Amino acid sequence: MILVLSGCSSWGCTDTTAERGEAGVRVGVVDADGQALGVTAEVVDWLLEPHPQVPSEGDRVHFYFRFDGANEYSDPAVDACAVDKERVVLGCQTVYSSQAFGPADDPHTGDDWLAVENPEQVAEVLLIPNDQSYDRPTCEVDIRDGGGMHPPESPNMGDRL
Repeated sequence: MILVLSGCSSWGCTDTTAERGEAGVRVGVVDADGQALGVTAEVVDWLLEPHPQVPSEGDRVHFYFRFDGANEYSDPAVDACAVDKERVVLGCQTVYSSQAFGPADDPHTGDDWLAVENPEQVAEVLLIPNDQSYDRPTCEVDIRDGGGMHPPESPNMGDRL
């Protein structure tokens, strides 16, 4: 009797999702296993104003962020979310530390825009500490090399942080 084992069996592949970390104006970025990356992300400032390329669409959330401890090769990313006074999500998007590198007054600070349905309800912009820069393949996509811990899903409008 000859026994042949395939490297593609599903018995060893499992997917798990990390818990979403506590959102804040300043957060320590963590990987999917919850380990600190030695990088801090911070919302430096934000304001409501029309985007210069589409001023007819009304006010958007123009926010400034900073990554300390990141370098251009690691490029961690966090979700930035505009929330109301109850910390209910009005809109989110992912920002990368590489967006903060450049010839600015402070080369670790960048800016971006969030379009939200009711900008007058925005009370603050928060960052979620989970690194979103790398999400390995799932078991469904790649049974052989996939699986493991994945970052949490980005929040949806209406979620509470």
